Parts: sequence; structure tokens; C-alpha cells
Amino acid sequence: MCVCVKKMIVGPIRTNCYIVYKKEKNEAVLIDPGDEAFRIEMKLKELNLNPVAILLTHGHYDHIGAVKTLKTHFGMEIYVYRDEKQILTTDMNLARMIGGDSLRLEADHYLTDDFVVEVAGMKFRLIHTPGHTVGSCCYLMENEKILFSGDTLFYHSHGRTDFPTGSQSAIIRSIVDKLLVLDDDTVVYPGHEGDTTIGSEKNIYDMY
Repeated sequence: MCVCVKKMIVGPIRTNCYIVYKKEKNEAVLIDPGDEAFRIEMKLKELNLNPVAILLTHGHYDHIGAVKTLKTHFGMEIYVYRDEKQILTTDMNLARMIGGDSLRLEADHYLTDDFVVEVAGMKFRLIHTPGHTVGSCCYLMENEKILFSGDTLFYHSHGRTDFPTGSQSAIIRSIVDKLLVLDDDTVVYPGHEGDTTIGSEKNIYDMY
């Protein structure tokens, strides 16, 4: 069954939220629903999809802002890498830093590296990629050669490392050692801006 990926750009920082589903099913997985819960709900209704899980690449406010509302409305469970709990549950998620209200969130599942989430007839392998935050991760759909990279890997760039628990050396190691070893034709869907491929990004990181 073919996997479909619908991208929605949400919130003032223009975060990429992804709706992932198989055409033959009416269930979907949401990745990083960062804001505008109503718009996301309307898109799900338009596609006739029932969301059954939320996968978070990390805990910054611009990637989690719509989670509580969507969870309340649909009863979905939330998945994230285990080391990101500190970011999710404290002001280290940056919500107050930009002048907003405090935002705290608990996940239902705190996962380990290489854990495979099987949901909605799909498999997502968690790859722990510290650097943007200590618990940042990516989700790989191995058979489909699709990677959701959050704020670890962007088109010809990578995420910021000057926020709490960030590390420039760690993000470079994560990209080179864990992501650029994937097949060149793996499509990368990042947390901001446009898509890319692993093959395209290898040229950027040749110096490492």
C-alpha cells in the first residue's frame, strides 16, 4: 500500500507538520503538530482520516503547540525519545522565551533508540539524533525510504544548537554517523523549509 505524506506549514515560525497515511486506510499519524490545531483537524476531515498517533521529533514549542488540543479531540497517544522529557515538561521548550504562555506536555511513550513504532499499518524507526536538543530524533520509514528529520537535518543545513541542551558537535555527529549512512534516494522531510534527499546532503557534509 502506498504511503502518502501531506505537509502543512503551521504557526508563526512556519513549522512543517506532516500527516502520514496509507491510501487504503482511514488512519493517519501526525508528526510535529506545532500549531493551528483547527487547520490540522480540517485537513484530516477533508482527507477523511482518523489520526491515531503523534510522533514528536523534539519538544520545542513550535513542534508541540497543537498536541494537547488534538489529543483531547482524538484520543491519540504521543511518542517521543526518552531524553526529551526534560524539554517537553519545562520552560526549556522555549514557549516562554518568545513571550508566550508556559507550555508543558507529557508523552504517553518515551522511546529508546532504534525502537520501531508500528501504527496505522506503518512502521517508523526512531533514530536518536542529539544536537538540536539532547533528545532530538528522526523517524525512518525504511521500506518507503522516507525520513522525518525534525530540526536535525534541513535542506543544505541543520538545526540551531544554541538552545538549552544543544550541541554543534553532537548534531554534526548525528547527521554524519546516523543519517548520511542511509540510502541516497531516501527523501528527507524536515521540520522547516523544503524537502531534500540524503544523497543531496552528502555533498554538504563531505568535509566531515
